Amino acid sequence: MKSISTWFFATATVFALCGMIWGIQMSASHDYTFAPAHGHLNLIGFVAMSIFGTYYALTPEAAMSKVAMVHYWLVTITILMLIPGIFLAISEQKETLAIIGSILAVISMALFLFMVLRFGVGDQAKAEK
Repeated sequence: MKSISTWFFATATVFALCGMIWGIQMSASHDYTFAPAHGHLNLIGFVAMSIFGTYYALTPEAAMSKVAMVHYWLVTITILMLIPGIFLAISEQKETLAIIGSILAVISMALFLFMVLRFGVGDQAKAEK
């Protein structure tokens, strides 16, 4: 089974590729209407997931916890709900998906804070115990 950090990095890379393709499409069409959704895809989908992957690579004790896998799926589901939700909200359709995705994003970050406070970071984690 792949490590949790590998899953975070692989998924982050898929989201980055989607964001790049979307950015090229927006640029080619000169239509930046959905730039906020594109920005969130890159920021949470690539940047945040890469940071999470780095944390779990540096902190094996945290990576081995069951909460790490919950964190991975929560962030992934967040992106899969938030980005279409922002798209729909900008299209003046229902905002429900964007609201749910936003709440999940906050919960995901709170869970990351819990992990950092619980396990520390890297070698610091062992030194603090």
